Amino acid sequence: MEHYFTNNDNLKSEFRTIIYKHGDEITEFTSDLGVFSKDKVDFGSNLLIDTYYKYGRKNVKVLDVGCGYGIIGILLAKYMNTTSTLIDVNKRAVHLAAMNIKKIGVNAKAFESDIYNAVSDTYDVIITNPPIRTGKQTVLKILTSAKEYLRPSGELWFVIRKDQGAKSIMEILKNTYNIEVLEKSKGFFIIVAKND
Repeated sequence: MEHYFTNNDNLKSEFRTIIYKHGDEITEFTSDLGVFSKDKVDFGSNLLIDTYYKYGRKNVKVLDVGCGYGIIGILLAKYMNTTSTLIDVNKRAVHLAAMNIKKIGVNAKAFESDIYNAVSDTYDVIITNPPIRTGKQTVLKILTSAKEYLRPSGELWFVIRKDQGAKSIMEILKNTYNIEVLEKSKGFFIIVAKND
């Protein structure tokens, strides 16, 4: 299986349409082989988005880390009026995210970045469904280094499963942030980590 966090220039393309429903509204995303959750919006991302709709801030600057084809950052731009920046290490994911931004017509941009190496700005919110398969060290780097790219009142939002080390990761992050669990469902935790 091709990992969604690697680049394979020889991987063939098989576009597919992902339907996202919010109330009576439908948003159509283009997805492809070689990206995370290519055939449907995964449960963790869905829960993260729904929780942000409930508790998150509108009209703020958002960075979506590991954006895949762009679902989180684009939907927050569409429904929460955020200015979204979407980043991913996967070139195909970034290309799809840029296509979806244009197609859906939201205030967002997408570019390639290995974690934060191409990021120079600061944000009100950093949001991520972190790439667990890259290993715990990479996930922790995404979560702990976020602090450098958050504004003073900034918030880091992420989803993680209990059996993927949610508790131990929260313990580590308590050294850096104020941690709050906003939702729990089917073993998934939605966590917001705020600057002290």
